Amino acid sequence: MVSAPDPRTTTATGSDIRVRFCPSPTGLPHVGLIRTALFNWAYARHNGGKLVFRIEDTDAARDSEESYQQLLEALRWLEIDWDEGVEVGGPHAPYRQSQRHELYREVLDKLVAAGVAYESYSTAEEIDARNEANGRAKQLGYDNYDRTLTEEQKAAFRAEGREPAYRLRVPDEDLTYIDLIRGEVTFPAGSFPDFVIVRAGGVPLYTFVNPVDDALMGITHVIRGEDLMPSTARQLSLYRALIEAGVTDFVPRFGHMPLVLGEEGNKKLSKRDPKADLFLQREKGFIHEGLLNYLSLLGWSLAPDRDVFSLEELVEAFDIADVNPNPARFDQKKAESINGDHIRMLAPEDFATRILPYLRDAGIIGDTLDDRERALIAAAAPLVQERVQLLGDVPGLLGFLFRDEVEYADDALGSLPANAGEVLVASVNALELVPHAEFTAASVQEALQKALIEELGLKPRVAYGPLRVAVSGRRVSPPLFESMELLGKSESIRRLDALVQKIG
Repeated sequence: MVSAPDPRTTTATGSDIRVRFCPSPTGLPHVGLIRTALFNWAYARHNGGKLVFRIEDTDAARDSEESYQQLLEALRWLEIDWDEGVEVGGPHAPYRQSQRHELYREVLDKLVAAGVAYESYSTAEEIDARNEANGRAKQLGYDNYDRTLTEEQKAAFRAEGREPAYRLRVPDEDLTYIDLIRGEVTFPAGSFPDFVIVRAGGVPLYTFVNPVDDALMGITHVIRGEDLMPSTARQLSLYRALIEAGVTDFVPRFGHMPLVLGEEGNKKLSKRDPKADLFLQREKGFIHEGLLNYLSLLGWSLAPDRDVFSLEELVEAFDIADVNPNPARFDQKKAESINGDHIRMLAPEDFATRILPYLRDAGIIGDTLDDRERALIAAAAPLVQERVQLLGDVPGLLGFLFRDEVEYADDALGSLPANAGEVLVASVNALELVPHAEFTAASVQEALQKALIEELGLKPRVAYGPLRVAVSGRRVSPPLFESMELLGKSESIRRLDALVQKIG
């Protein structure tokens, strides 16, 4: 029999919407996981609803406290906040599955009492033997044999020392729901047999505890990855059972976000791919505004002709129904470009503060700043803010301002023209005539332009390239004249002389 969507499906809107983010604490946070958190957060904030953050840590062999702390660090860095859950509490505590076993046992007892879950004693070998005897393919698995066990049969199994697993009695009809992203989806009757929800020995499975937690916490909208879509049929079956047992009175709405593909081919972005490593992206120099902007584009867009927007604009416009079901491809270059746009949107003081950890990690500054360093960073930061896409690029661009000795890059030395010595000597002679008190970017530019462009007849690229190498040690640096102003007259001339000596 074809079934329509369950009439008890939630109709929650606005502030009644409750979504959840429920990762397992295994491994490092990755960008696919963070996109899930972002879409749930944006949907809750757009509607004035609630985001619940709980931890699915029932796999003791794989879960770790270190990973849990990294999840917290990731969300706090990204400034994704939550209304209920770990660390903040709420009316449905505890929010870690490892602390909820008594609740799961209570729900199981209600399901058994309602007749929608039952004891199952069949072993894998017995199931295979019955399938073979009945001419049934082994791949079909469990044959629902234990549905009709009598109390005498159950007692006999227990007398043998067997412990029962518990299975859900699956409805013998099609299961249909309206996916928030993909539209109507139907799972045909017989797609799967009665499935185990609690193993022998009392260990509850993910297919049980996940929907049970959603039901007990009043989750109205389940927004998750496309890879979890096949499990929706089992969850719909379990929700019917939970309603019959009086555990909840509605079925949530489901929405399955598109896969995130790697940069090549049609394979899902691997968790082991460096681009998927959230903290590696932060280490490279992403700011949270830029990364979240880019992740939101993996399946959603603000407008056809606009890729860069604020988090406030994202929240104002976001609707899960607008998410594209087609796979999205992670593009590192585009992500970095968008991040650069957000860097340029920062206030200069904010940018100067955010680059400090990167300067410290590179050994350019210490844990505390002296007055000179503080003033130098404030003056130098605007010189590179318009030029970088990643905060991690800043130490390479500004490091020369803080070091006494210039470290020459090989490609920089290799770029020097044959007349580099002549250019440097002429530059020193020109700069010697500029008074210390007037050694500004404008006066430096005027002096060098006259000496190199007008008198020697050089093109700017040929004229200023050797000076850039002398001052910074690199082919690419912050604006040359402003850099020399920050170094001062004596230091600028000393560096020009040093390169003259080096190249002979």
